[in-house]
Amino acid sequence: MSKVMLFFLLSWLLGNPLLAILVLLLIIYFLDRRFVGVLPSISKPFKRSRQISKLRQQLALNQFDVSSKRELARLLLEKRNFREAADLLSGVEAQSEASAEFWNDLGTAVIGLGRIEEGEAHILKALELNERVKYGQPYLTLAMAFRDKDMEKALRYAGQFGTIQSSSSEACYLLGSLYQALGRKEEARASLDESIAIYRTLPKYKKRHERKWALRSFFKRMTL
Repeated sequence: MSKVMLFFLLSWLLGNPLLAILVLLLIIYFLDRRFVGVLPSISKPFKRSRQISKLRQQLALNQFDVSSKRELARLLLEKRNFREAADLLSGVEAQSEASAEFWNDLGTAVIGLGRIEEGEAHILKALELNERVKYGQPYLTLAMAFRDKDMEKALRYAGQFGTIQSSSSEACYLLGSLYQALGRKEEARASLDESIAIYRTLPKYKKRHERKWALRSFFKRMTL
């Protein structure tokens, strides 16, 4: 009701219903970004593009800058540009052999190119160096990679992810989404219920980050 009243008020003030809708949507967006975080960030893709451009310029001046290559590869992975990311990471393997983050990124890129077993080997090497690298996210990557190829292995990796991330609304949401993709509805419901339950027990200072995952869990739970 309050949104309807706000719409009519904006229409009266602006004299244009379409402009009122636009303003109302902007208000909803900024409130969501400030207090909830369910809607995607409009500015993030632009910031990432600027970072990519800056790193390319740095590499044009110094092609041996390993840290810039790895950072650029990480941003390219976010854009799902797996080919260029894999090429960059392959070029710095000798300098990065002891880095769990490096092997995880390389494995993720290789899996994105369809070379699942090779990517699995890289990610397992990352986990061997540091089982909690990126808070268990590599296990989720492997579970998603094998969901259509080897369900038993996918479920095993999903379980390992759940073991590491047992007190996070975000992790439980991701795990629930994976179980849903695997057709395991009961496990999906349990994970989503746990995501909501965890959120309710969090202290206030942690709820800002986890709120969007609890809300996503709630709405996804309704569809199962």
